[in-house]
Parts: sequence; C-alpha cells; structure tokens
Amino acid sequence: MKQYDYAIISVDMHRGHLDPAIATLPLLPKERCDRVIANTAAFFASARALEIPVISVVTIYRDGDEILSNPHWREKNADPSATRKNIAKHNLQGEPTTQIIPELYREGDYIVNTKKRYSCYYGTDLEFLIRQIGAKNVILTGINTSSCVLCTAFESFNRDFGVYVVEDCCDSMDGPEFHEAAVMFINRILGKVVSSAEILEILKGSR
Repeated sequence: MKQYDYAIISVDMHRGHLDPAIATLPLLPKERCDRVIANTAAFFASARALEIPVISVVTIYRDGDEILSNPHWREKNADPSATRKNIAKHNLQGEPTTQIIPELYREGDYIVNTKKRYSCYYGTDLEFLIRQIGAKNVILTGINTSSCVLCTAFESFNRDFGVYVVEDCCDSMDGPEFHEAAVMFINRILGKVVSSAEILEILKGSR
C-alpha cells in the first residue's frame, strides 16, 4: 500500500447533515451548508492533486436501537425541545441520508462507514487504515466541529498523530459559538487549526 505522511479525514460529510431536503438532524442554515461543501470540495481537489489521501468516515446505524443504547441520545430523542430530538431516525442503513455529499467524493478515496458515536475511531478500522498508509498526521474536516470533529481530534492526539483541523471546512449544527469553542480547545491543547489555504501550503512544503 502506498505510504503518505498526511491523511485527510472527512467526518460525517453526508446528506443526513448537509442536504436540506433530507437531513435527519437540525442542520446548518443553507448558506453555511453551501459554504462548507464548496470550501471542502475545493480543498479536496487540490489535496488529491498533491496525492494526499481522503478518508470519508460516515455514520451508519442498522436500526434506531443502536442509537438509543446511548442514554444521553435516548433522553434527547424523547425531548421535543432538544436539538437532537428524533435522533433515532438519523442515518439508518439504506437511507439516502448516509450518502456522502457527491461533490466531496471521488473514486480512489477511502471510506470507513462503521462509525456509531462521536469518535471516528471507536468501533471502526480508521486507525488501522491510517497506519497502513503510513500517515503520521491527520487533517480533519467535517460536521460537527463541536462533537465528532472535536472528539476525533482528541483521539487522534491520544494516538500520537499530528492533528490539523481545517476551520473553513468544518461547521457545527449547534451554532457558531460551539464551532468557535471547539476551535479554541483544539488550537490550544490538541493541534493546529488552519485554513484550507494554509494547510495546502504545508502539504506542498512537505513534498
């Protein structure tokens, strides 16, 4: 298998979060969906041209019971005022919500589709794949900055990977203040928060 120093991890950039027509959780305002998709598509295209691998990690559940086995989600599912109400219907196997946003996937990208919780590592073979391709640094993009991206940044740090988060290719359905808080945590204690232009310069320099 070809070896790389860097790997891009695309966290839950699926239609269940970013397609207003079928999203199963409260989603970003349409202009923010459009912005993060456009920014990420442009970044991925430039990174692929530099032969940087893209790994799309997607949450898929067999049924709602896999979701509701988490007590917090079970409580929020039943609360009509909760942000994550009706989470038991989110990204069920076979539903179009599990499809990666078409602009963000190209043949040759890797897919990890056994994610069940905020962590991209828990219950998946993501770490195995990263180590197989030899990457020492992970570049995180995706939804939501304040949950899955933040959790994956922590767990990447704990596995001794260099951590980069591309701020203009991330956002949070919980609101701008949650995105900003996650960025603050990551930048202070886990790694580097960068723009897509900045990380591309780093990638070009690494060649």
